[in-house]
Amino acid sequence: MSIDFPHVLEHFSLFLSALINNKVVLTILVTFLTLGVKYALVKTVRNRAISKGKDKRDLVNNIKNFLNFVMLFLLLSLWAGELQTFALSIAAFAVAIVLATREFIQCMIGFFYLASTRPFRIGDWVQVGDIVGEVSETDWMKSTLLEVDIHKYEYTGKTLFIPNNAMITNTIKNLNFLKRYATHHFNITRDQSVNPYLFIDQLQQKAELYCEDFKDVAHRYSQTIERRLDVKIAGPDPHINVSTSEVGDSVVTVAIFCPTERAIEIEQKLIKDFMTMWFAAKRSGNIAPIGGTELSPDDSQPVS
Repeated sequence: MSIDFPHVLEHFSLFLSALINNKVVLTILVTFLTLGVKYALVKTVRNRAISKGKDKRDLVNNIKNFLNFVMLFLLLSLWAGELQTFALSIAAFAVAIVLATREFIQCMIGFFYLASTRPFRIGDWVQVGDIVGEVSETDWMKSTLLEVDIHKYEYTGKTLFIPNNAMITNTIKNLNFLKRYATHHFNITRDQSVNPYLFIDQLQQKAELYCEDFKDVAHRYSQTIERRLDVKIAGPDPHINVSTSEVGDSVVTVAIFCPTERAIEIEQKLIKDFMTMWFAAKRSGNIAPIGGTELSPDDSQPVS
């Protein structure tokens, strides 16, 4: 039994022609093809990033948004005629449709605003209104943030989804320079029964000691920030100031330029040293006025 190849080819050509002319089939093919390419590219980039120990979330996010745009463009081109006919048929309801979908339209406009101005990148720490977090992903409708406690410089475990229109109506603060190093401020408040100037120099030495191992790196990083922002920032040396509160208590303000992951650790060490010195001075009765006798080395130790 012989096979009539020309006849088979003719039927196969007719079948392909029918598939090509069937917009529903083409829509499914374009969708699956684009999603397949996106999945393969994203997986490849992530695997290479893991093997090299690099953060490629920004590249992955851009790939996703680009291929989504390509898919949408192809589908709109495929159904352009039908969409035009449909649009003309509902011209009378155009205003109602715009009003009903204005939030979605604003979100899409917000996406183009973020894509054109680039106020942040994936992985940056940003503040939008009162919300602070690390940008993990953006798409046409929303931006995804991993919430960060800016006072402790750590993740809270919460994932925030912010509509892109909020990026237009709220001020965006890029806090990316705080992600690695930050000028950490904290106050220590006590009554005026002890003069803090008696041991403030010892506390300054303690602060410099705790910052000694990263002093060179902090100095270079602060210079990098100053060059990029063209402003003078505090640091990298620790600063300690003494003031009074509204009710007359002594307030010691400490500012240290340090790695964010060590800020709370150094704060606790300095508070411990301050309390040790303060209680030692109080128990020893060494409550001299400013310019009085300084604490002896033994006075800086707790009294048993």
